[in-house]
Amino acid sequence: MTTLTDDHSFTPQHPLREFWDYFSSNHGAVAGLVIVLAVLLLAAFAPWIAPYAPNDTDPSVFLVPPAWQIGGSSAYLLGTDAIGRDILSRLIHGARLSLAIGLVVVTLSVVIGTILGLTAGYFRGVFEVAVMRIMDIILTLPSLLLAIVIVAILGPGLMNAMLAVAVVVLPHYVRITRAAVIAEMSRDYVTAARMNGAGHLRLMFSEVLPNCTAPLIVQASLGISSAILDAAALGFLGLGAQPPSPEWGTMLADAREFVLRAWWVVTFPGLAILITVLAFNLLGDGLRDAFDPKLKR
Repeated sequence: MTTLTDDHSFTPQHPLREFWDYFSSNHGAVAGLVIVLAVLLLAAFAPWIAPYAPNDTDPSVFLVPPAWQIGGSSAYLLGTDAIGRDILSRLIHGARLSLAIGLVVVTLSVVIGTILGLTAGYFRGVFEVAVMRIMDIILTLPSLLLAIVIVAILGPGLMNAMLAVAVVVLPHYVRITRAAVIAEMSRDYVTAARMNGAGHLRLMFSEVLPNCTAPLIVQASLGISSAILDAAALGFLGLGAQPPSPEWGTMLADAREFVLRAWWVVTFPGLAILITVLAFNLLGDGLRDAFDPKLKR
């Protein structure tokens, strides 16, 4: 995008400004960014924002409905669970766990997937075939079923659940990186760098990789939502974070038997997962539109 100056000459707009103009034109992406920032702030300041500690119990106030419902209390805005824990406090602290899961999973899968995809796309040959066939095998298996199998082998727990989800989403980063590297290897700047005596490591990490980051950033933003959702599913099945952890999937699992008696113990953790996953998906769509020149208006 260019701007017209007083001397009627065109000057290029600053890349960050141009990026923000395209990103902000997508109102859904801006809404997703606002929600993501709000969840990040809740997670960062959870001990000060939450009215109670997440695991504080009070048997005298078990299954208290939300404040606006008959029988509710202003001391518990979203009600309490079966052993008297404040649901709002647990949701706020649970944001920490869910975001940590998403960031750890995406970091692991991006680092490993980028290295595998970069080397496969650069060297090609037998190594590329071996890596891509392994990724194809992983993709042929249902993601949640594969994660369950991995956790069943390693044992239930939050760390093992994160590792399992990282393995499940790994092929996406490998395939994206490999495709981008193959496209970049035919560029003139790579040929020029090779003729100037650049070695393999310099070509891979200084020349090719920086030009492959845009699709990885988009996939990472979408991958956080997938990681949160998969970890919540494992927690719901009892294979992820273990009680009394306030992880949202685990909260859903604890509330299953009270679905008909106390709707709030199931509804609010489910809404937290829904809103957070939707926000990251909207953010990822906006990043994709802003990074992809073909989609720019």
